[in-house]
Amino acid sequence: MMEIRMILGLFLMITAASGWNVTFESPTVTVHMHETLSVAFTAIVTEADVANGTVVVSTTRESVASVDDLPVLDSSTVNDLVWSSNLVVSGNFLGNADILLSIVSPDQENKTSDALSVIVIREERIIDTLFTVFVAVMVSIMYINFGAAMDWPLCKRTLKRPIGPTIGFVCQFVWMPLLSYGIGLVLFPDDPELRLGMFFAGVSPAGGASNIWTVILGGNLNLSVTMTTISTLAAFGMMPLWIFTLGSTIFNSANLGVPYSRIAMFAVGLVIPLGIGFLIQKKLPRVSRILVRILKPLCSLLIIAIIVFAIITNLYLFQLFSWRIIVAGIGLPWLGYLFGYLLALVLRQPGPDITAISVETGVQNTGISIFLLRFSLPQPAADLTTIAPVSVAIMTPIPLTILWIVKLIMDRRKKSIAASAEKLQGSTEPIPTVSASTKTDNTENP
Repeated sequence: MMEIRMILGLFLMITAASGWNVTFESPTVTVHMHETLSVAFTAIVTEADVANGTVVVSTTRESVASVDDLPVLDSSTVNDLVWSSNLVVSGNFLGNADILLSIVSPDQENKTSDALSVIVIREERIIDTLFTVFVAVMVSIMYINFGAAMDWPLCKRTLKRPIGPTIGFVCQFVWMPLLSYGIGLVLFPDDPELRLGMFFAGVSPAGGASNIWTVILGGNLNLSVTMTTISTLAAFGMMPLWIFTLGSTIFNSANLGVPYSRIAMFAVGLVIPLGIGFLIQKKLPRVSRILVRILKPLCSLLIIAIIVFAIITNLYLFQLFSWRIIVAGIGLPWLGYLFGYLLALVLRQPGPDITAISVETGVQNTGISIFLLRFSLPQPAADLTTIAPVSVAIMTPIPLTILWIVKLIMDRRKKSIAASAEKLQGSTEPIPTVSASTKTDNTENP
């Protein structure tokens, strides 16, 4: 019955020949998820409407908001042809929806009201505040550690051969943003929040885990560290550049204002922990050396902690985990690996450099994107956009883990073959030969 009413209402919305003068107490209302809200309204009606009219309510996204009980139009609620009543709006899930009132009468044209805009949000919980603080602290620690561990002489040596770092920069800040934008456009044409989350994941810098994966897979660690350094520093300018240009089209689709001040504050805010780390490197070299040793595992643990906390805090978002979300989570990092590999291969880079460039391209710092989304956007957009980078984070290590297992098997097989060959060679005794001098001696001394 609900579905029939919604379809009828949407049909009326499209085919309505005239507007209906309905005034809601507020044109936009906010309701918490799984709660209801009564919205008062008044409407101008005719005697024919009261006698023969049927009221229909339509919702553009019933999964987000709905009206379960139709308001009753009768003479007891009409005074001087002004009908006063209430809509009881149910918040079903996070998001935005429009609700319209229509009146169907056999004696006159169908009429439809202007939309009542409904925003469904979550009730703020203590764990949400803890999550935001936790992510901010973790990202700050990550950048302090990174600033202390920056190896400037190594970067200078690597930059003397700038082809690898240049390829990495192009892959990271040209290909990945465009790829994330395209994936969002194809998979989420009607969900600007998901497109925005995917785009933020694509414009993020490389993740600290890329250095670990590069070592595990036999890549060039020096090149990987240099590209991570360049990516981290360039992100202060490249992330706002992409968000304020191409990203603004997604903000407009979502009816969200581009949060210029918050994003600028975020970029400047990361300079502070990075500067603290750099001062530690200069003033406290012993502490800096300790931080260098723990940088790689710490970055990986922090990113994993952010993702796990995001999943625990936002378990309800897995209702949105459709095949599109999974494909998007696979597409961004996996196509990043492939593009970095092919570009480095075409430009004839050494094998270890190809591995480093490929890994560096595909591994994104999703912790940064999650923090930036939650810090910059209002609810419910801050929640809805988070699911995309979480999906990317979950799918990122899968192909790398498979390659690592294959590499372990191949390395073990090579060692086994080499050991067998060595054993075979050691067990083979040389065949004794008779020299010519021995033959002569034997003939002379019978």
